Amino acid sequence: MKFRQHMLAAVAAIGLGAAGLAQAQAPAKINFQVVGNLGITTQFQQMERPFWTKDITAATNGSLTAAIKPWNEMGLKGPEVFKMLSQGMFDVGTTQLGFVAGDNAINDATDLAGVSPDIQTFWSITQAFRPHLERYYEQQLRVKPMGMFSFQAQVLFCRDELKSLADLKGRKIRTGGASQADFVAFFGASGISVAFGEVQQALQKGVIDCAITGTLGGYKAKWFDGARYLYPLPINWGAGMSAINLNSWRKLDEATQKTLQTEFGKLERAIFEQNIRENDIGIACNTGGTCPEGPAGKMTLVPVSPGDVELRRQALLNQVLPRWAGRCGTECVNNWNNSVGKVVNLTAKAN
Repeated sequence: MKFRQHMLAAVAAIGLGAAGLAQAQAPAKINFQVVGNLGITTQFQQMERPFWTKDITAATNGSLTAAIKPWNEMGLKGPEVFKMLSQGMFDVGTTQLGFVAGDNAINDATDLAGVSPDIQTFWSITQAFRPHLERYYEQQLRVKPMGMFSFQAQVLFCRDELKSLADLKGRKIRTGGASQADFVAFFGASGISVAFGEVQQALQKGVIDCAITGTLGGYKAKWFDGARYLYPLPINWGAGMSAINLNSWRKLDEATQKTLQTEFGKLERAIFEQNIRENDIGIACNTGGTCPEGPAGKMTLVPVSPGDVELRRQALLNQVLPRWAGRCGTECVNNWNNSVGKVVNLTAKAN
């Protein structure tokens, strides 16, 4: 009887010890503060927000949770996100790379205006240059890129009629970065910097003549209230990036780090596929077609001039690429030539 009691006590002690060990080995629960991309977009609403509020929590069995707000709901304009992330003001941030091209021209490397005639080319270019962009952000800003994204085709929304790119001459055009500004300058237009949230009123009041953004993004922002003509020739693809502060990254155990990388890979693919679906939806929504997102706008859809495909390439070769190369410097250009250049069969030359 005493032997039996001793055995039961021993088993109980072992059980308690094992439970304590399991508890000690369980990963600590971490809650991230996340600044998401533009909140009016379907990308944020349908992809990015549920990624942080549901998908990551489920994939990590609750060890990693997050609170997320888009940058526009925080009183930000977009270009500040990565600087604030670098300072540790939050754990993860997402914004558009064109917004920060003025900080360093390397941010335009994957989405130069005119270089990707279709989104598949953009995807290949992004993957080719990605290691160089990752190294820059880790070394210079102490943040780790996690996801590379885009939107639908970045196209022209204009107040007054245009029939081709040549008609841009003399117009003031809201551009989303240096590359787009160089592109419109090739045609004699002026690139104007206007915060995304202020574009609708600027179009309505005639402060600007045209603006460039994604087909569905422009609809969601109601640009059709101020612009009457939509020119659907893709200029570029609205490259964006999500990154994590390196100190926040190092708080995660190895298993959670791997899970986060895997889940971001899934998110990238899902957004890429979403962009393909939404490109034509955006065109329809702006121009009176069937629109699952709400009442359709009444813009005029301008047929793409056959010669404009070649003019887009000439703008890239003669203005966009040389000017970007001059800003980015020799090492950056060499890296581009050895990666992106091989994808699109182009060579950039730094001045």
